Amino acid sequence: MAKKVDDLGRGRSQAVHRALKRAILDQALSPGSKLPEDSIGERLGVSRTLVREALVRLSEEGLVDLRPNKGATVARPTLEEGRNLFLTRMALERLVVETLAGKLTKEQIDILAAHIAAEDAEKEHATSIRLAGEFHTMLAQMTNNASLIRYVNELVARSSLILALYGRPHSSDCAVSEHQELLDSLIAGKAEDASKLMAHHLDSITTRALLPREDDRNIKDVLTAYAAAEGLA
Repeated sequence: MAKKVDDLGRGRSQAVHRALKRAILDQALSPGSKLPEDSIGERLGVSRTLVREALVRLSEEGLVDLRPNKGATVARPTLEEGRNLFLTRMALERLVVETLAGKLTKEQIDILAAHIAAEDAEKEHATSIRLAGEFHTMLAQMTNNASLIRYVNELVARSSLILALYGRPHSSDCAVSEHQELLDSLIAGKAEDASKLMAHHLDSITTRALLPREDDRNIKDVLTAYAAAEGLA
């Protein structure tokens, strides 16, 4: 019985983490937004303890800032931190494509192709950014390199905050076409071409900059859809 209770609590904690992370990556919660434990707990139907656990985990992933006596806020990285982040991503993701070139299975190719098609069909800007990031984490996952997967996942997630703050609206067709070119190079086993394409792709993102956007939406309203998606209250 105790194990079932523990498993239930762990499952709800993970659901809270996923709901908050998805809201951040979708830019429904903007960088700098306050994350009050009581409001989140009330909206998601969970205890403040579970909310706190999720916020600590998100802090470890670089998505939330936790300050003593000041509570939690969505992380607000500087532009300089953003540039450094993308330089690090560039190095790691070049390793990803070099690892995968000529080694993708048919199933993996089909999964990536389907994802690119989903990106192409998406018209909402924030969702397009999330889907674009997922393409990169999917590539990392396919390397079966645990360290590479972990670091790329964290960097891609934090990149969404950079784009939310500084990303200039851009054509999704451009990003989709770049992903398709990357996939074509990987299928053909052209590691050098894939590496150059990845470097160019990430470099182009760092050149898109705009002023931060203000957001005063109520956190309970923002989290309603994410609570439903995770089966929370």
